[in-house]
Amino acid sequence: MASRPTGSLIHLNEPETLETKQYEVPEPEPGAVVTEVVRANVCGSELHIWRGHHPEVKEGVLGHEVLCRVSELGDGVETDYAGQPIEEGDIVAPVYYITCQKCSSCLNGEFHLCQNAYRYWSKPPEEPPHFHGTFATHYYIHPNQYFYKIPEGLDKKIAAGANCALSQVMFGLDETGVEYGDVVLVQGAGGLGLNAIAVANEQGAETIVVEGVDGRIERAKEFGVDHVIDFREHDTVDARAERVRELTDGIGADVAVEVAGVPEAFAEGIYLLRDGGRYLEMGNVNPGHVAEFDPGTLTRKSIDITAVVRYNPWYLHKALTFLADNAEQYPYEDLIDAEFDLMDVDEALAKSDSREITRAALVPPHEHKE
Repeated sequence: MASRPTGSLIHLNEPETLETKQYEVPEPEPGAVVTEVVRANVCGSELHIWRGHHPEVKEGVLGHEVLCRVSELGDGVETDYAGQPIEEGDIVAPVYYITCQKCSSCLNGEFHLCQNAYRYWSKPPEEPPHFHGTFATHYYIHPNQYFYKIPEGLDKKIAAGANCALSQVMFGLDETGVEYGDVVLVQGAGGLGLNAIAVANEQGAETIVVEGVDGRIERAKEFGVDHVIDFREHDTVDARAERVRELTDGIGADVAVEVAGVPEAFAEGIYLLRDGGRYLEMGNVNPGHVAEFDPGTLTRKSIDITAVVRYNPWYLHKALTFLADNAEQYPYEDLIDAEFDLMDVDEALAKSDSREITRAALVPPHEHKE
């Protein structure tokens, strides 16, 4: 019997302490897929986990935003979750969490809230099938874990980002009910914010971004934002609210999207919206960080708040299709501004954390041979 290949993975023992481990790559069980990692992005969530700030994932194999090459198909796997035929060598994007289809959330049709979403993500690496995260040479796609073949012709560097930020934004905006002609205000022009601008543009909305970092403002303009409110110039909540009214005939935004990840930004959002406006909260994901909030203003303005974590898994297919249709209209290729070998993960995380770079990609050694 031929021996199985060996792969490497990056394990978080404790905050900011990483260890490289090697394991035999398992055979896929029925319904599963064994893959080689093509590239794994360093998402903001990885930084939260690395620092020890994530509310659920405290240790385990890092990584979730990824593209993979199919190396072995388990019995019964003939298509991806869009019904497209799948075979060894195909490039796929897996949804990073599980939808068990049996818990209370799944029974309510709320797959994005699956109570077992992180069943495998935070497992210790010594537990088979070992390759639970994507900061690794291999990744194991479990039965009932959605995955999609990337559209033909879509740049792999661009496709890798669909897995998290773009899928999240598309789901959130749909949940909030963005309509043609709405004014959508985006708080923060990081990865989520830029995707929100692009998606809102394509939905026929007018867009405003609130940001105060030169590089991010320039990138927002490249992504087609209609108006910029620089919070260094408009340096109070009242000043920013007044500027929004100036841009909206004295009314306020129809929709605001909080993707700054700052509690104070959430508290500010209600002042930027029109009466009856809708507020999408996605950026503040770590419990325990608080800000003063005025519920009376919220009530008097009758504002709807939608808070969203993760996304229904089929939104990854929507995101890949969006990129295939629109990648040439937006500078998605510029969002990844640094590539590191997988073994240089410490440097990639440190430079991402210090914002020396915007978004990094980790590339396993086998991919450098291409």
